[in-house]
Amino acid sequence: MIRTPLRPLARILRARDLGENPDLIEAENRRRRHEEARDRARARAEFRLVLLGLAFVLGFAAIGGQMAVLAASEPVEPTAESTGSPIVNQRADITDRAGRILATNFETHALYAQPRQMVNPERAATELARIFPELDRDRLLRDFTGGRSFLWIRRQISPEQMQAVHDIGEPGLLFGPREMRLYPNGPVAAHVLGGYGYGREGVSSAEVIGTAGVERFFDARLRDPATAAGPLALSLDLTVQATMEEVLDGGMNIMNARGAAGIIMDVHTGEIVAMASLPDFDPNSRPSPLVSGEPSDSPLFNRALQGVYELGSVFKIFAVAQALELGLVNPATVIDTRGPLTWGRFRITDSHHMPPSLSVAEVIAESSNVGTARIAQMIGPERQRDFLARLGLTAPTAVEMVEAPTGAPIVQRNWSELTMLTVAYGHGISVSSLHLAAAYASLVNGGTRVVPTLLRQEAPPQGERVVSEAVSAQVRDMLRLVVTDGTASFADIDSYTIGGKTGTAEKPGRGGYQSDRNITTFAGFFPVEAPRYVVVVTLDEPVETSGPEPRRTAGWTVVPVAAELVRRVGPLLGLRPQGAG
Repeated sequence: MIRTPLRPLARILRARDLGENPDLIEAENRRRRHEEARDRARARAEFRLVLLGLAFVLGFAAIGGQMAVLAASEPVEPTAESTGSPIVNQRADITDRAGRILATNFETHALYAQPRQMVNPERAATELARIFPELDRDRLLRDFTGGRSFLWIRRQISPEQMQAVHDIGEPGLLFGPREMRLYPNGPVAAHVLGGYGYGREGVSSAEVIGTAGVERFFDARLRDPATAAGPLALSLDLTVQATMEEVLDGGMNIMNARGAAGIIMDVHTGEIVAMASLPDFDPNSRPSPLVSGEPSDSPLFNRALQGVYELGSVFKIFAVAQALELGLVNPATVIDTRGPLTWGRFRITDSHHMPPSLSVAEVIAESSNVGTARIAQMIGPERQRDFLARLGLTAPTAVEMVEAPTGAPIVQRNWSELTMLTVAYGHGISVSSLHLAAAYASLVNGGTRVVPTLLRQEAPPQGERVVSEAVSAQVRDMLRLVVTDGTASFADIDSYTIGGKTGTAEKPGRGGYQSDRNITTFAGFFPVEAPRYVVVVTLDEPVETSGPEPRRTAGWTVVPVAAELVRRVGPLLGLRPQGAG
């Protein structure tokens, strides 16, 4: 900016020539300079006022807009950012084959304390011990007054308990929202489902993780956000499962048994429609494992999967089926059943008197140890072991439960001639009820191997052929003969045709086998005309006491229970009873 001089020389000289006062020129220029400076200052002030006013308008508009957004949104608690991986607290539901809920999530709260914020720790400890009787009042007080800044009180509490704690009015007692796993059917299918626990925990969330059963086996799938929206559909049928547990419980009590196990399996797909073990537990409050005693003393022990026992005569059909497949015998072939059969210093006898000879079909119906052992001699050790392996009886099952490896069969390393003889009638090899169910399904379904599964199948898998269709039909006829004319006569019911085999095995103990402690088993299938399902029922140390002397064999103890089970579940499985209009 070029400033105008206060006393311009040209004007000063002209004013002197005209006789005017030159000082007036300086005064006028000074006045103009002041006016120009004043106008510039006013313009700057006006511009600043406009900018300030515009800023206020924009600020109030932004605040008003944010208030409108907050007013229209759902209220949520603020969360702090974390640099670690987030805690995933969502978990998919588990359903049965019909979509009925077996396990789901339930919103609850955890209770924790910040002792430094407490006003009256002594009263808080007293009231908490009253609300939660399992808590120790003195220990709580020590924790509250011992300098700790944080401690968990309860991982989950009910709404009623939450209200009671809230009524204490203690600012140091706080609640954290979280999810818990809920099993709405209580102990039904407890061993299959397993249970849950908490992984990583925060005051506002916690990981729900599986601790056993399918909850543990499918833990990653159930927790995966990509699949958590859809349920995990099992092959179980809730109504059949509940009915089985009810029948087993009644049978266990009537037969004075220590425990019971049952399995119903689709003979074509290997789908486990029901699998139960008693005593059981409620997975909503899963008990702690035992630290002493036998594993079977714990309700957590799955007798159907982990209970590996010598199952006795139910094994005889495997020797006969293999001999039929090899063409060594036919159902009418006469077998020498004179006993005892000796091998070195060992003697093989029958549990009751047998005729000197029986047909192969009669060997199964009458359950002759000697006759079955002689059939095994025709087969030989190597071929016998290979056949049992093809039926899945020498390795753990592939069922989708973390406990499956613990149910590995106990098999002799040295498969000697003596082993061959004893295995033929169910001794010298120990398997689970699930192994037995899968093997029977493979024999009666037309002769193709099935693998047990807890997942619903859309179509039968293409399994390895273990026997021909002709041999499978012969096996079905012989197992039916056991029910109509043999040791399983109590299974000959009016509503459904059942075929099957009994097994009574003494439990080993100190000094040898114990005659008064038996595992009794019935392995069967129904209906005989067109097999759909295999049923295996096992009782641990049953005693039938209705007669003058106690009876412990399978025909008296487990067969009536299995028959009642088929009678009850047949309609639930969509099978029309015989004679129904």
